Amino acid sequence: MLNMGGPSTVPETYDFLKNLFMDGDLIPLPFQRVIAPLIAKRRTPQIEKQYADIGGGSPILKYTEMQGAGMCELLDELHPETAPHKPYVAFRYANPLTQETAQRIKADGVKRAIAFTQYPQYSCSTTGSSLNELFRRGRAGEMGDIEWSVIDRWGTHPGFIEAVAQNIEAALAKFQPSARSDVVILFSAHSLPMSVVNRGDPYVLEVSASVNAVMDRLGHSNPYRLVWQSQVGPSAWMGMQTGEAIKGLARLGKKEAILVPIAFTSDHIETLYELDLEYLKEGKELGMELHRAESLNGSPVFIRALADITAKHLRDYSARRIGPTSVQMGLRCPGCKNMTCSQQKHWFARAGRS
Repeated sequence: MLNMGGPSTVPETYDFLKNLFMDGDLIPLPFQRVIAPLIAKRRTPQIEKQYADIGGGSPILKYTEMQGAGMCELLDELHPETAPHKPYVAFRYANPLTQETAQRIKADGVKRAIAFTQYPQYSCSTTGSSLNELFRRGRAGEMGDIEWSVIDRWGTHPGFIEAVAQNIEAALAKFQPSARSDVVILFSAHSLPMSVVNRGDPYVLEVSASVNAVMDRLGHSNPYRLVWQSQVGPSAWMGMQTGEAIKGLARLGKKEAILVPIAFTSDHIETLYELDLEYLKEGKELGMELHRAESLNGSPVFIRALADITAKHLRDYSARRIGPTSVQMGLRCPGCKNMTCSQQKHWFARAGRS
C-alpha cells in the first residue's frame, strides 16, 4: 500500500520534510543533497506547530493499516486461491519507509506482491515517485525474488465513488432542507505545479473524472467546482486555490458550501489542518455555513472497494486478461525526461524480473 505518509509524532516532522525535499522525482533541485536539509530545517518549526494543532501527528499510518487489514480479511473470502493475503505499508517520506518495508517483505519470504497505490488518481509526483522508489529497492535485490504486478489508478471505481458520495450526502444533511439543493460542493485536491501539468501528467484529468463520477452518482443535485489546495512556493500551480474559491463564493453571495477531499484516502494534515482549521474558519469569518465531508478513513464501503479492486486484479491477472501493469501506466508523460520512470515502467511490465 503505497502512499506519501506523514509523521506519526511531532519530532518526526524534520525527517519527513527532509525526505520529501530530497525526492528528485517530486521536487528536482540543484545540489539537492545540500539544499533539501536546509529547506526542511527552515520549514520544520511551522509544520511542527501544524501537526501539534491536529493532535500531535498524522493519523495516516493508523488509517492505512486499518484499511489494509480490512481489505485483506475480505480478500481472503473474495479470492481464496491466493489467500492468505497480507498488507504492507510503504510510505515515501515517513515511517515505514519503502526501504524498511522492503526488508520486512524479504524477511517474510514473499514471492508474489501487488504494488497498490493509495492515490486514487495517478500522478508522476505521487504514485510515480513511489513506484520509482520501489523499483530502486527491487532492482537492488532488497526484496528478494518477487513476481510483481501494479494497481496504478482507480479514481472512478464504483465503490470509491459510492463511499465519497455517501460522505457528501451526510454533510448535506447538516443543512436546512430548504437550502440543501443550493449548497455548493467544492471538491478539493492537492494541487500540482504547472510545470508538472504541462509536461503531460494525467492527474488533473483523472481527478476531474472522479469528480464527474461522484456528481453522476449524486444525480447532479448541487452546483459544484473542482478546486486545488496546498500550493507551496512562488511558482505557478494548478488553480484556483481552495481558499480563493471560498472567498469568491462569499463575494458572489453563496453562503453554503461543502469541502470534499477527493484525492485523499484518509485524514492527514491537508484535511485536518488546511481544510478544517484554516478554510472552515475562513468561511465562517466570511459569514458562510461551511462543512467538510468526512474522509474515507474506516468507511466499510471504501474498504470493500479496496478488496474488490484487488480481487478483480488478481482474477484478471491469473486469467491473463491483463499483464503486470496497465496500458495507461506504460505511457510516459510526453514531456518526461526522467530515465528512472522509463526503467521503472519496463521493470514492472516484466513483473519485476530483470
